[in-house]
Amino acid sequence: MYLKREVTLVIKDTEFELVTSEREKYFSMTIIISTGLKDVLPNIENISDFYGKTLFHCPYCDGWELRDKPLAVIIGDQVQGFHFIQTIYNWSKDLVVLTNGKVFQNAEQKNLIRHKGIKIIENKIKKFEGSNGHMQKIIFDNGESVLRKGGFVMPQLVQSSDFGKRLGCEYNSLGGISVDSFGRTNVQGVYAAGDASVINPAQIIIAAAEGVRAAAGVNTDLTQKEFLDESVYYHSPFITDFSGFIPRKQIINFIF
Repeated sequence: MYLKREVTLVIKDTEFELVTSEREKYFSMTIIISTGLKDVLPNIENISDFYGKTLFHCPYCDGWELRDKPLAVIIGDQVQGFHFIQTIYNWSKDLVVLTNGKVFQNAEQKNLIRHKGIKIIENKIKKFEGSNGHMQKIIFDNGESVLRKGGFVMPQLVQSSDFGKRLGCEYNSLGGISVDSFGRTNVQGVYAAGDASVINPAQIIIAAAEGVRAAAGVNTDLTQKEFLDESVYYHSPFITDFSGFIPRKQIINFIF
């Protein structure tokens, strides 16, 4: 069953109670959190007009299309930024690194970047110029500009929902929900899949595969629980009359 509903509240008791924005209630023995991530972009005027068209965040996904073009690399975290620059350099040698108003602190890395012929500009970015999402120029607060045909930016990746946090799930160092190889979290009955658990690399094929693994985890755990519970019921020496036995209704797993 597929329902187009917005879940606003999840309550864990002996089972899970899910409340929607329409105040409907659903009950489930297990849930899979697959709400994904949100890209929080730098606070730059009109950046969203170019993001996803000529400005991207994943060099593995979109590097081929921008190969050999004059590119900008907008970095935030300079520790991860250095690796980011190296990866993009594999696609184009015509790079300009933009720190968006921050000082590039690591002198050794700075020298290595400059040795590769890459210019570092520490001015704050004001806006982008171009048409229909096709970048032509980047304007800085001081009025200077640089011509670029595209680029890559390091957005802050945050969870799209806080259900994991509210339910008491543990998180890994990258901000994803910690899971085992079958999507199980530290909270019994709560599973996570996709970008909600695997922050990097964030790709559709990996997210889909994680969904399959979490589904296998749910199926395994519910099947085992059902089997063991009914075995105890049927083999109990204290129960001799089964005439009033009503089979348990199908256990529901809720994915959102």
